[in-house]
Amino acid sequence: MLKQHLQLKLGQKLAPQQIQLMKLIQLHTLEFEEELERELEENPALEIAKEDSKEDEYSSLEDAYQDEGTESIETDFDVNEYIYDDEPSYKTASSNYSPDDEEFDNESLLTEGQSLYDYLTEQIHLVNIGEEDLKIAEYLIGNLDTDGYLRREIKSIVDDLAFSQGIYTTKERVEDILENYVQKLDPPGVGARGLQECLLLQIEKKVSSDKAVSLAANILRHQFEALTNKHYNKIIQKYDIEEEDLKDALDEISKLSPKVGGNFDTQTITINQEIIPDFVIQVKDGQVIPMLNSKNAPTLRVSEEYKDILTTYSHDKNSSEHKQAALFIKQKLDAAKWYIDAINQRQNTLLQTITAIVKFQKDYFITGDEKSLKPMILKDVADITGFDISTISRVVKSKYADTPNGIVYLKDLFSDSLTNDDGEEVSTKEIKTHLQEVISKENKRKPLTDDALVVILKEQGYNIARRTIAKYREQLNIPVARLRKEL
Repeated sequence: MLKQHLQLKLGQKLAPQQIQLMKLIQLHTLEFEEELERELEENPALEIAKEDSKEDEYSSLEDAYQDEGTESIETDFDVNEYIYDDEPSYKTASSNYSPDDEEFDNESLLTEGQSLYDYLTEQIHLVNIGEEDLKIAEYLIGNLDTDGYLRREIKSIVDDLAFSQGIYTTKERVEDILENYVQKLDPPGVGARGLQECLLLQIEKKVSSDKAVSLAANILRHQFEALTNKHYNKIIQKYDIEEEDLKDALDEISKLSPKVGGNFDTQTITINQEIIPDFVIQVKDGQVIPMLNSKNAPTLRVSEEYKDILTTYSHDKNSSEHKQAALFIKQKLDAAKWYIDAINQRQNTLLQTITAIVKFQKDYFITGDEKSLKPMILKDVADITGFDISTISRVVKSKYADTPNGIVYLKDLFSDSLTNDDGEEVSTKEIKTHLQEVISKENKRKPLTDDALVVILKEQGYNIARRTIAKYREQLNIPVARLRKEL
């Protein structure tokens, strides 16, 4: 039996404007430019204002739309339902940008490139090879990864050729085509099945009469494990050579590339995205001044032409076609006003966040010394700005700042804290900097172990466990002591 009853439910919903604002906040400058261009193309009621233009208040649209004696047209898209309680003005002019914006105007973003697959395929078609062997070679090239390695088993490739290409062949034939055709292509080392083979293919292209090259090839072929483990004394004893001879051979090996496909992309278009700073931070007379890159602060306005068209159509309440046209224009005008509001709020959020970060890390921006970085987490900035932690996270995501000391990735300014022997809280970034300095000054013949690093940092006032040293070392991409050994 059906029953009627009242139910009280508490829920939380995000308004469309809030969702759009969150998406805009996390875009870096390049993505924001693309998003702005897309919006300008899709909404003809939104346009970039000229310098001498002055934006009227949006309330005039309501007056134009609901003149005396004009029937009100209800729309499903009305931003007035979603704006915040404290309605901001919709003036789009902003002075929160850098005076040196011209230096960001000539960024080259797209360049024509060539994939490794295309480069190798062009070469293999110039080789005198049978039709079926050519198909096998092309298939092998298609199975190379972006580093130029053939990671798949030959047996699997033989099976694939039978099922997908209708080519029935043998493992020996595929290996022969790989070694005598594919691996002979440029760049040297392509088609290798491992690092050792890759380096050998490259060293064999060099002049074998050179003593250092010959020794390097011999080491790579027969003493690869000892080389990777840096057991140099074992190699010296094996070949009965002087230390200088081994140094020369190692110099030749260091010139080889472990990733010969690294200069190519998997797509035919290579995107060379240069960093476009989202913020500009200047230091004048001991004061740190944060600003937005002007590309984050465009001057937008609602189209005057569309306002006039809306006024014209809204006066004719008897024509259904004019009502539909007025409805469409009203939707576009509301969307334009909504978007301008979102852009203004984005600018305000970005500026407040960078201002809080600059206030927190003032000493760092003045000195440029990472040791002066204070421990700072997202919550610290959220407490200063009053924004939610998730909002701060979106702001700093993929954002960069142009500072007097170079381009800085905002996320690099955040770090946890540890307490030193004096009871002061220090940034983990500061500890990593000290760790890096200690390792850079070590005796490369006898690199410092993690236990030795613990002792040294403890003498400097940082009481850190060995496992923490190992974690920081890995985060800094510093290998273990054995692999840092040099002659």
